Amino acid sequence: MTAADTADRYDPRAIQEKWQQRWATMDIFRASDDPADPRPRRYVLDMFSYPSGDLHMGHAEAYAIGDAMARYYVQRGENVLHPIGWDAFGLPAENAAIRNNTHPADWTYKNIETQAASFRQYAVSVDWSRRLQTCDPDYYRWTQWLFLRFYERGLAYRKDGYVNWCPVDQTVLANEQVISGRCERCGAEVIRRTLTQWYFKITEYADRLLADMAALEGKWPERVLTMQRNWIGRSEGAEVQFAVEGRDEPVTVFTTRPDTLFGATFFVVAADSPLASQLCAPEQAADLERYLTEVRKLTDIERQSADREKTGVFLGRHAVNPVNGERIGVWAADYVLPDYGTGAIMAVPAHDQRDLDFARAFGLPVRVVLDTGLPDPAQTGAATPGEGTLVNSGPLDGLSKQDAIAKIIEILAARDLGRAAVNYRLRDWLLSRQRFWGAPIPIVYCGGCGEVAVPDDQLPVLLPDLRGQELAPKGASPLAAATDWVAAECPKCGGPAKRDTDTMDTFVDSSWYFLRYCSPSFEHGPFEVEAVRRWCPIDLYVGGVEHAILHLLYSRFFVKVLCDMGMVDFTEPFTALVNQGQVINQGKSMSKSLGNGVDLGQQLAEHGVDSIRLTMIFASPPEDDVDWADVRPEALTKFLGRVVRVATDVAAAGTGGAGRAAADPSSPGHSGGDLELRKVTHRTIDEVTRLVEGTRLNVAVARLMELVSAARRAIDAGPGAGDPAVREAAEALTIMLSLFAPYSAEECWELLGHGASVARAGWPAADPALLVQETATCVVQVDGKVRDRLEVPAGISEDELRELALASPGADRALAGRGVRTVIVRPPKLVNIVSA
Repeated sequence: MTAADTADRYDPRAIQEKWQQRWATMDIFRASDDPADPRPRRYVLDMFSYPSGDLHMGHAEAYAIGDAMARYYVQRGENVLHPIGWDAFGLPAENAAIRNNTHPADWTYKNIETQAASFRQYAVSVDWSRRLQTCDPDYYRWTQWLFLRFYERGLAYRKDGYVNWCPVDQTVLANEQVISGRCERCGAEVIRRTLTQWYFKITEYADRLLADMAALEGKWPERVLTMQRNWIGRSEGAEVQFAVEGRDEPVTVFTTRPDTLFGATFFVVAADSPLASQLCAPEQAADLERYLTEVRKLTDIERQSADREKTGVFLGRHAVNPVNGERIGVWAADYVLPDYGTGAIMAVPAHDQRDLDFARAFGLPVRVVLDTGLPDPAQTGAATPGEGTLVNSGPLDGLSKQDAIAKIIEILAARDLGRAAVNYRLRDWLLSRQRFWGAPIPIVYCGGCGEVAVPDDQLPVLLPDLRGQELAPKGASPLAAATDWVAAECPKCGGPAKRDTDTMDTFVDSSWYFLRYCSPSFEHGPFEVEAVRRWCPIDLYVGGVEHAILHLLYSRFFVKVLCDMGMVDFTEPFTALVNQGQVINQGKSMSKSLGNGVDLGQQLAEHGVDSIRLTMIFASPPEDDVDWADVRPEALTKFLGRVVRVATDVAAAGTGGAGRAAADPSSPGHSGGDLELRKVTHRTIDEVTRLVEGTRLNVAVARLMELVSAARRAIDAGPGAGDPAVREAAEALTIMLSLFAPYSAEECWELLGHGASVARAGWPAADPALLVQETATCVVQVDGKVRDRLEVPAGISEDELRELALASPGADRALAGRGVRTVIVRPPKLVNIVSA
């Protein structure tokens, strides 16, 4: 049979079936917990999957990236922990149970088994012995235990407050789960309600969450760090006390611009805050109530929109400006939110656009106190925020913004009317959910003892057996209808008590799961402390950027609390983060309504696992989107056929498989052979190593393609398949390819005469002597166009190459006397001159 015949009959399905059966008898990727194991430890983790059905195209991309990195570290001889599990509580399972008249667990565990089989087919190199599901009682027992530890530290508390309510899902949503005023899960328009809810006091850690990001710079995507900084929203300013007529206690407001206090001409409170009704004069109460009816129909996004017409109602009271004694009207309006600061603001219309819009709508005075050199906002309708010199501000006149802020804070503090303060956009984490399929909150309510924690030895508080229509939304948690379950005995006094009928936000489950992987069967706590100290923090975390504000922020908070409790010895859970892009189709997100969905199972059946994995990797850098309309998996299938053909040719040439030139370039069996191919092989090893370390996986695949072409040329038009350099290339290629196409690599490894498994063959080492290039061709560009080519020493310095390029005839002609704005030098291969 010829080599061409071998390539033509490359059968990915047959190879998959063969190696799935063999791998099932091995335990290749089990991590060792032996403290005496001398190998360096590495913890690589993919964000765990939600079992809503079988794997989809997004899974295919994300897990191809994480798996390539985990396999790389295994090849480097490290002790790699790469576990798998499922984020298994949540609303979709509950809705499926209502539709199918079943228990949510039935749907959940069925989907988990479906996904588990698909993960095995997809050849994900995980340690299956550490598998977990967050809906298992053995898991959520410890979620409840952690809640109680937070409760003991004052970090879990219950209060009445305004919440985001989804009228379709009939449950509360955290602020982070409201996207453009709509429920992130079902898309329904979110409304505001007042409920008694449980919260985690994440705001107590706001400064640490911000400060500790410094350690993540350069290791996390900058956009994720920016999103978290903006969400936390630390603002420095001042708290200022305003006396209000008819009220004994002053009202405190927070402002980032206390320097503009002399320009405050009215006072605004959130219409739906308790403060509004407290300040309202009796004769205005009816107007406020009518206005409130309209405000409650609005989402926070709508209320804060700069485009909305400003509305409000006068409360019949006046406040006193503390710096000039001026009486200013107190208004209720919808553009102030009840949970920002104290729910009240001082309005400075000349220098804040929303305040100016409100003032113009209600004919309120506008006073300029900041000279910015722009026209009077009262005339133009455009506020003038920003820098400037203070005017019309008494002792602040002539001062700059920063000097004026310091001066006014000093004045307020001396009069006991204010102080420097810090405020945050971040709100405490609302964790109560009025749903069934989640971890029950381990609190009971006793008429005599009040809130009482469920004792640790009574955990887990198990869910009752509710199913079908018993789970249907009714405006309260389904657990409230399970009267036998609700009835409990008070742990303190033994009297009758009632269980809390809410369940926890599923983000609580996912805020610590990565710690449980270190000791998933540990029975004396959520994790074995010493095991976590051996493995954590996670070295590399792979997942979508959509989790930047939710899961990642909450996990960071959890770890900081656990560090304060002495349970972990680190403050950041994820040392490095890789965000994969989205898999789209025809420029748009895949959806049934658009008809552009792509079925992963169908793609795997048509092209094979390795082709899909390679397509996902080769299509773009990990962080970029992959448009399935622009890729060709069949081209990668042909490439894999060429790889197998190279291995087949080498095997047919009978050169033997005892040598390991790829892993050891000094191996006696491979010290000779075609020198040019050996140089290509070792340069490829060197480049691919650096590219994988930098997660530039798509470029690494491109380099492997180049090596295949070089090996093919050597076989067809060079020394032939029997040359030791060709075997060296084939073996190095096979090991490096195993990161991305494990089935095909395993097949090639066997063809080359080695036993399974290539996954532990050992990463090839480049011979420095074969990396030396005496000369290189440097392309000289002027304004992006090639104008010259120079033969230069391979080790030329940046300065030397810049001088040569600027003096080259082609560059001189192209510049034609024009100056040079900048010169980009990438020695030894590229210089780009940008003209002035």
